[in-house]
Amino acid sequence: MSSFSDTFRLTPPVKFLVPGLYLGTHCSGGSASPSVRGLPPTDAFWRTTIGRPNSRSLRLCPPPAGKAEGNGSIRERQPLVRQNKVGGGQAPDQPESCKPVGFKAKPWHQSVVSYLFMVAGILSSAQVANAQPSRREGGAVQGQAVSRDVREIYDRGLSWLTNNQDENGTWKSTGGEGGGAGGTGLALMAFLASGEDPNFGQYTVPVRKAIQALIRDQSAATGYFGGSMYHHGFATLALAEAYGAVDERNFWPEGVDQKRVRTIGQSLELAVRTSVTSQNKNRDGAWRYSPDGSDADTSVAGAVLMSLLAARNAGIEVPDKNIDLAIKYFTGMTSDNGQVAYAGGMGGMGDSPARTAIACLVYSIAGRKDLKQFKATSNLLKASDSNLVGDHYGEYTAYYKAQALFQADIGSWEKWNKNLIIELKQKQKSDGHFEGNFGPAVATSMSLLALALNFRFLPIYER
Repeated sequence: MSSFSDTFRLTPPVKFLVPGLYLGTHCSGGSASPSVRGLPPTDAFWRTTIGRPNSRSLRLCPPPAGKAEGNGSIRERQPLVRQNKVGGGQAPDQPESCKPVGFKAKPWHQSVVSYLFMVAGILSSAQVANAQPSRREGGAVQGQAVSRDVREIYDRGLSWLTNNQDENGTWKSTGGEGGGAGGTGLALMAFLASGEDPNFGQYTVPVRKAIQALIRDQSAATGYFGGSMYHHGFATLALAEAYGAVDERNFWPEGVDQKRVRTIGQSLELAVRTSVTSQNKNRDGAWRYSPDGSDADTSVAGAVLMSLLAARNAGIEVPDKNIDLAIKYFTGMTSDNGQVAYAGGMGGMGDSPARTAIACLVYSIAGRKDLKQFKATSNLLKASDSNLVGDHYGEYTAYYKAQALFQADIGSWEKWNKNLIIELKQKQKSDGHFEGNFGPAVATSMSLLALALNFRFLPIYER
């Protein structure tokens, strides 16, 4: 059986001598996704040029059907079918241009010509956006360049993460849940969200080392990443965002037994299976610290549920009943005023912007903005302009609140985001890291990811 990478050839990106502009093309079969650092593409450009209105990601075509090699515990795979975000119905996951049968990659010189036309279209779109800004809901401007402050904060943070990554691909932590697979996953997402090409850009090495560390540390028997379901959730989310974006040809160093390693897709499927199995055994229909836990809390549940939604977005099979069961758990923990309980039902209620943001975000990504609980949580979030980054678990709050506001109301996010940039610029240390409750690696990763909505490259950040 041919591998995913054999079936779908990547072509190198082309750099153009245009100040501040980098185009990395990751797909050579009619569905290329150009990434422009500092200039998020407009919806109009993607609709007319790429033809995929709901995907600005670097996602490539999913692997062909068949039994995954290298791990006997992977089930026989059926042709991937993407579940619609709003329950019910199915849509084919592969467009015609991505079907593996009979696929032939374009010669490199033909691809270069195509890239030149893409760049012309991007530059034209940028000029139109600058001359006649189009506006989305809430008065947000499409195609608006990312500010210099955001780029500088982000680049300094990634530089620190690169310099402080261990040789084994992980990051040390000085606080509780900060180390392990979850911390590695968060740092990996910070790199992927930057807009730099993960295959040819300047962060290729740390990206690959982080993915290798996650797959290496995952249990081949159970799919569990270890540590806690917090770690498992963030690690699974990171793999879902890397799936299809990272070229896996020659991925592992020489000397590594290829029969003892897994692809990103195989590892992701194992992780999803662990999460679904854990939920099915949980009396609350959600998750707690241990995969065998019988009760649940909204913090752990948010991390795991977001990873399942991202995996489903990537084409991995996730049963609708499990998503619906998790949403039911969150609605039962959300009060009419938008406050969200931690655990133990409404008795654990309290004012927690982080928990409110988590609930608001999962309602949005699951396509359940019709729920009264979504309206309650979004209204409560919009009523507060505080970032709380400097408070207890501030970077954790900012990580979720940025995403929740962006999904709920783009105008409110823009207002909040301006204050966030000012605050993070003041708090960032001279070497690029941030301090936080879970150690500098996690604090830096979460702070950068709170800013990453400005780039909008991660698939999970799509609106």
